[in-house]
Amino acid sequence: MISKQLYALQAKTKQNFEDNLNHIRELIINCDLDSIILLPEVCLTNFAYQKMEEASEFAKVATQALLDLSQEKTIVTTMIEKYKDGFYNNLKVFHNKELLHKQSKNKLFPLGNEHLHFKAGDIEEITPFNIDGLKCGAINCFELRFIELWERLKGCDLILVPAQWSKERKDNFETLTKALAITTQSFVIASNGANDSMAKGSGIITPLGYETRDDTKEIINLKANFNEVAKARKFIDIGL
Repeated sequence: MISKQLYALQAKTKQNFEDNLNHIRELIINCDLDSIILLPEVCLTNFAYQKMEEASEFAKVATQALLDLSQEKTIVTTMIEKYKDGFYNNLKVFHNKELLHKQSKNKLFPLGNEHLHFKAGDIEEITPFNIDGLKCGAINCFELRFIELWERLKGCDLILVPAQWSKERKDNFETLTKALAITTQSFVIASNGANDSMAKGSGIITPLGYETRDDTKEIINLKANFNEVAKARKFIDIGL
């Protein structure tokens, strides 16, 4: 039996990058060892369109800090990084002081003008990865709306969804993350930003759709028994 503490962090993002990192560090330190911790999308800098170069440089500092914090923990977030052809919104998985997986956001949010500031990542990067024997996958914010990306993660035990989803579409975020869990019969961790314009709605959903959410908390957690994945797939057999 594999069981783990799962955490969705629901934090506000300030203008000062270092302050954000220090606050996230405090939250991570309060999470148990042998846990999987999901941070909101670009929670260390926000989208920072006026300071993209600075945000990209800060990603180097943040990467080292999260690597250090990932001793006996798994930490997942996204950050702005620059390559030769432009800026990318990169999802990174830190596990036992190593970079276990990276994927660049493929579906850029047009209402937020992401397509004007970021390059789209290769869809082939959205692929399962292994955490301590668990088959895991990730979908970054707006990508949640694309069923073809759900298909790429069929068979995963756990799917992670970092986000900065606005409060006007709160019901969309909560409905889609629950539907993702039920459709894939996976555990889902959804971690959304907590700024005034954000929907919150962060939480953990079981393969049968039971939800643990709390908009009043910065740390939302659930001890997950991953035997529930196999039980759900045996009980309602959809070929997974």
